[in-house]
Amino acid sequence: MSKIIVAGGGHGGIATAMLIAEAGLEVEVYEKNDRENMGYDWTDIFDPKALEAIGLPMPAEDKFEYKVDMTFYSPNEQKPILQRVPQDKLEIKMERRDIYNMLISAAEEAGVKFNYGVNIKGAIVEDYKVKGIKTDKGDFYGDLVIDAAGCESKVRSSLPRELGIQPHPKKYEKFYVYRAFYNKAGNEPVKDPYKVSLLPEGKSGIGWVASEEEYTDLLIGRFEKFDMAEVERTAAVYRQKNPSLGTDIMRGGYFAQIPVRQPLAKLVADGYAAIGDSAFMTVPIIGSGIGNTLKASPLLADVIIKNNGGEYTGEILWDYQKAFFKEIGAGLAPLAIVKLLLAKLTPEQLDYIFEKNILTWREMTITADSTKLSKMISFTPDMPARGIAIAEDKELLKLMLGVAKDMAKVIAVVATMPKTYDKAKILSWVRKYNGVF
Repeated sequence: MSKIIVAGGGHGGIATAMLIAEAGLEVEVYEKNDRENMGYDWTDIFDPKALEAIGLPMPAEDKFEYKVDMTFYSPNEQKPILQRVPQDKLEIKMERRDIYNMLISAAEEAGVKFNYGVNIKGAIVEDYKVKGIKTDKGDFYGDLVIDAAGCESKVRSSLPRELGIQPHPKKYEKFYVYRAFYNKAGNEPVKDPYKVSLLPEGKSGIGWVASEEEYTDLLIGRFEKFDMAEVERTAAVYRQKNPSLGTDIMRGGYFAQIPVRQPLAKLVADGYAAIGDSAFMTVPIIGSGIGNTLKASPLLADVIIKNNGGEYTGEILWDYQKAFFKEIGAGLAPLAIVKLLLAKLTPEQLDYIFEKNILTWREMTITADSTKLSKMISFTPDMPARGIAIAEDKELLKLMLGVAKDMAKVIAVVATMPKTYDKAKILSWVRKYNGVF
């Protein structure tokens, strides 16, 4: 029987562990945090259909609520765009620790062994095959290492470069995020309960202020690192236009790193498979990854279960890579080009896009289930007028044409991903894929 190691307690790693344990495989999770502190002290939003994908029921009614529509603002805040998410597409909002408790409890019941308080230092590699993980508690060996150790995984970054697996995300491929829940100031009605600012103060990134009954949720996300002094300065700026944002932090108050990029080009190697943030499975535009990660879990689990007792070579695991890109990855990759556009736009150009209705509520109705470019493009009667507005701004037109060209490249390159496991052809394809971005 195969011994499977899950490096890190990411959602996808735990879900995959549960599924393969249910099939009778021996699987252990190694995680740096303790059981009570799995996940940040904040809420997360995801597509509830992801729970169905891993065989779990909807959570108890007192454990979730449906997300309200977001209102988007460009830098000058003159013309907001309100989402209109259909009822059948509504996402649920849960405490991150409740999500973890649900997943861990199901995994434990299936027979998964959890090892908490273990700091992972890297992969054990022999002859370009991953044999286990190095930790502060010693070395642990297995037939397969599932990398669920996050955006800056020490397992992924320690792999030999010859394997063709990108060690770190590049600039503009991850957000540095600060999030805290402040006391709610005043009792006046809030016009926009979930307000999202794009390029706030002209800075490359986003911010949101979400007013709840008991607190106000503040998120600051940027492509560049920042510190608490900048958090306090930015929060003070937000309070001027969002009087519900108090000054006392009630919970949260963490910095985190979230991948906002295309999926990892190569998810597998001999003895290795990446999932979740380790494989950059978030929706690039919004950074939401729980839904995609849970949906990827049965794709990986199926391949592992079918090969129980065998050797988990890159060739065997390539079926997981193909299934992921077919079901999810091929749609996410072009969205990363749209995200790169945000990093290139000036505040004035984004204001223009809002004012001229180049973007409408249809394009901004982005959810965690938005894994295809087609879901973001709306062919409405005003399309010619929107096209004319773009053409009237020469620099914007140049940017948009570049985006369209890069999207076409991505779609074409993804379509040529090798169907069979030929190392030379795969590495050549990886270079082409990464080169587009």
